[in-house]
Amino acid sequence: MSARRRLSPGNGEAGFTLIELLVAMTMGLVVMGGVLILLMGAMRSQPRLEEQATNIATARVALERMTREIRNGIRVDNPTASSISFEAYVRHAACGGSTFLASTAQPIKCEITYKCAGTSCTRVEASPSVYTGTAQTIFSGLSNASSVFTWSPSTTPTYIGITLKVPDPEGAGALTVTDGASLRNATLDT
Repeated sequence: MSARRRLSPGNGEAGFTLIELLVAMTMGLVVMGGVLILLMGAMRSQPRLEEQATNIATARVALERMTREIRNGIRVDNPTASSISFEAYVRHAACGGSTFLASTAQPIKCEITYKCAGTSCTRVEASPSVYTGTAQTIFSGLSNASSVFTWSPSTTPTYIGITLKVPDPEGAGALTVTDGASLRNATLDT
């Protein structure tokens, strides 16, 4: 058998040379290294992304609670950029109490005060025209306590705007969650 016939591709001895194998292995290692770098970067950024999502979700829950109570409002008392007091209907047996009324009972009027200072916002529920009581923290992690509330019109407010800014875990400014509500019972006050 001649040497030419032994080396021809049809005789069952086809394959890769050592150089081809080394080049393919090197290319495979480069690709796997790139995938590993991407995976490690994603794993490093995951805690920051989770913290960011948690901050936004917590701010949205607090904002939803505030706007729901503002919608039940009758009139705004003492508005400032960091606190707001308003009279609203609540479904408690007594202002500041924890006992809920029966579904057939009429809600009662109470004074609700939201005050944001430092990095948190608190809520106080008291008798009408009373602005002090046991404060409950409803939100922590605030970065704009001095400018949370806006209102319009400026004389007899019927709309309250709320802007909550929470720190961005990446340190690039703040994440903002904003909403507002009109006092739907404001025209019913006599």
